[in-house]
Amino acid sequence: MTSSSTAPPATQNERAAAAGPRRRSRSGKSRRELSDTAKCARLSSISGVLFAVLFVVAVVLVYTTPTLSASDAAITAFYNSSSTALVTAGIYLIPLAGIAFLWHAHTTRLLIKSRTPSPSAIPDGLQLVSGILFVVLLFAGMASAGSVALLKDLTTAPLPSADFARGMLAVGYGMVFIYALRGAGMYLLTTTRLLRAAEIMPKWLGSASYLLGAFLLLGTLMHPAVMLLFPTWVVITGLVVFIRAGRVAVPATPERQSA
Repeated sequence: MTSSSTAPPATQNERAAAAGPRRRSRSGKSRRELSDTAKCARLSSISGVLFAVLFVVAVVLVYTTPTLSASDAAITAFYNSSSTALVTAGIYLIPLAGIAFLWHAHTTRLLIKSRTPSPSAIPDGLQLVSGILFVVLLFAGMASAGSVALLKDLTTAPLPSADFARGMLAVGYGMVFIYALRGAGMYLLTTTRLLRAAEIMPKWLGSASYLLGAFLLLGTLMHPAVMLLFPTWVVITGLVVFIRAGRVAVPATPERQSA
């Protein structure tokens, strides 16, 4: 006859499995490993902060260039000065910021799929495309805006005219403020939609994100401060999602959503 006071080994194994995988720390104590959702949320948050720092520093450096309304004399004086070194440094930082953003975007997609293995097809596809579009246009726009400074600092070639320098700045401003920001706005909107569907983003942050995304899509203000709104959102969202993801115990039920 089997005693009923002792739990069978199978029941103990089931309890251990339900509690999650554990590993032994250096102190000898066992601790529970992070879930896939928490791991992806941590990577998304870290890469988002890294992107924001690199991006803000690069933008501040690149936009020490003269404005489009500056006089020919002011433009010529700037490119004859040592201030162009700041622009060149910003040009070198932009690729690092773009790489950090791609890292952030990918880990965010992994985070979403850890909760919703079959996300809605349209926002999922648009999120991927808009994120890549943002990086490509950012690279092209910043390269154009800093091209004359790069020419001055890395070569001994004669400087182009003030009108040519202004034209390159105009192309760069247009790519960044008119096109890249629209890509950022679409990425923001689709990411918000997917995070809300995954029940990771709180409602208040979702509402604020939709408003900010609409502003980035429809706004016409061409000021460097506008560029800081997107990395600020990335940092805030990353931190909030990371905190909430640590409380998630069970993935959301996958839903089949049609396009």
